[in-house]
Amino acid sequence: MKETPLNKAHKALGARMVEFAGWEMPVQYDSALREHIAVRKTVGLFDVSHMGRVRIKGRDALALVQRVSCNDAARLADGQAQYSGLLNAAGGFIDDIIVHRVAGDHFMICVNASGREKDIAWFLEHRAGNVDVVDESDATAQIAVQGPKAIEILQPLTSIPLREIKYYWFREGDVGGAKALVARTGYTGEDGFELYLPAASAEPTWNRLMALGQAVGVHPAGLAARNTLRLEMKMPLYGNDIDHTTTPWEAGLGWIVKLAKPDFVGRTALERQKAQGIQRKLVGFELVDRGIARDHFPVWIDDQPAGHVTSGSYSPSLEKSIGMAYLPIDHEDPGSRLSVEVRGKRLAAQVVETPFYRRK
Repeated sequence: MKETPLNKAHKALGARMVEFAGWEMPVQYDSALREHIAVRKTVGLFDVSHMGRVRIKGRDALALVQRVSCNDAARLADGQAQYSGLLNAAGGFIDDIIVHRVAGDHFMICVNASGREKDIAWFLEHRAGNVDVVDESDATAQIAVQGPKAIEILQPLTSIPLREIKYYWFREGDVGGAKALVARTGYTGEDGFELYLPAASAEPTWNRLMALGQAVGVHPAGLAARNTLRLEMKMPLYGNDIDHTTTPWEAGLGWIVKLAKPDFVGRTALERQKAQGIQRKLVGFELVDRGIARDHFPVWIDDQPAGHVTSGSYSPSLEKSIGMAYLPIDHEDPGSRLSVEVRGKRLAAQVVETPFYRRK
């Protein structure tokens, strides 16, 4: 398994390590529940260095980003980020990504750990003209500082005025003595930042954030808390909720599709599906009966099999079992009934509005 630059720091904190997308990662430290609540109430630190970081540079950088992604990167200003998707010819997801515009001829793209190699191959396959594709993943690290106290522990390490950074914008500057990109993004639904910095600077920066955060209740957080936090916000997980067989229309991500921009991979298929209408939709549900709906559990409608839970868990914030599943389009409305098979028993559930959790 691959190790992030923070591997030793996690083990020193007593983290339980697991394999994830080929990486040895912390799934939790002392309690996934406490880690989840810390992010909602104070602040949590996540090592997300397993994610991929790719630079697209050159005169034709924008043309390449536009060709391979479904959102409109031409709308971005310098210092602005955008959630988007890499799609195949059928309109299915190769990956979901975040595009950062550093300059008109320079983009930094954050990709999922499981998609790093195939994404880079996809960029190279569609590259044309004057453009370089540079994989900086191994040379860099990524730390997410998430929660209402994020600014309080991060600001002492940088002269960047963090409060001036808008949601899905970023700035570059010094963080704890290292050149870093600081983006006001995250995968938790809370306010916070993602730090992109040299790999050698990761552990010193992590340790200083942990020290600065002691007064406000900082907690290192692992994959388990990251999963329940993003699920409460109905943020999709690639490989579970979206993949090469699901389109943005079906996944409820139509807002990242810009059909008015120049041609992009998957556009024809998406136009056709939009005209014909989708047959299924990714919805959020909660269990009515007592139990926990886990990933891959069978879903039933009117005693007929209707798919499976794509993501499901107990919600620490809401204190109930929630999940997502693709249901027939006539069952997408809140209040629609379904059942989830848990250990051979079908438990009643109902479709609800999402996101499940709304930050005050």
